[in-house]
Amino acid sequence: MYHYIDVQKRVHRILPSKFPPVSLFDWAENREELEQIAALEGLTNDRLSTEYGKLNLVPKEDWVGGQGATPLMAAFTHIGYPSRFSDETFGIYYAADSQKAAIKETVFHRELFYSASNEPACKITMREYVANVVKPLVDITGSEYHHLLNPNPNQYKISQAFGKKVKNDNQWGIYYPSVRSQNSFCAAILRPPALTIPVQGKHFEYLWDGHSISQVKAVNSINF
Repeated sequence: MYHYIDVQKRVHRILPSKFPPVSLFDWAENREELEQIAALEGLTNDRLSTEYGKLNLVPKEDWVGGQGATPLMAAFTHIGYPSRFSDETFGIYYAADSQKAAIKETVFHRELFYSASNEPACKITMREYVANVVKPLVDITGSEYHHLLNPNPNQYKISQAFGKKVKNDNQWGIYYPSVRSQNSFCAAILRPPALTIPVQGKHFEYLWDGHSISQVKAVNSINF
């Protein structure tokens, strides 16, 4: 038996800006059009699968199309690496309840990535996406769920097993306390329709000094 929460608030997701914000998901106005486009494009083609991901990982009833749908759908069709609630067999759209929390979460994981690859000092341009949660999420904010919130990525086995069960039970997602940002919360979205289509927010520069991300700067656009 799960406990649920109606989040009813905006959530923030921050990704490297190298990921394209637009693809076939934006061209389709509805699920039927997306099915037609997928058939025409032949998404079994290796090259197209690289660009659009594995669409068959998402049940057709959960396909979302329309302007801005790419960053939402891509979270489920491109599976990058294991995470807190995924063992790498399914995708999750992770987001936080504030921009500050989203930055802290992504700084932690970017630092792990760049440290592991011995990346020299560089700037990383990141893009923010903002969406609203519109479906009830499994609520694990209570103290009885503390065992699912281990801050060490090498100790995610228990939370991954929980995430897989919630996924297999066809739940919309999980709402949990952030372990990187005090008094903040995160959403692990398991099905695309749990969110409104994201809109682009700010751009940021993460300054990697070879050892850590020492500074985060908002990038301002100029109209001329």
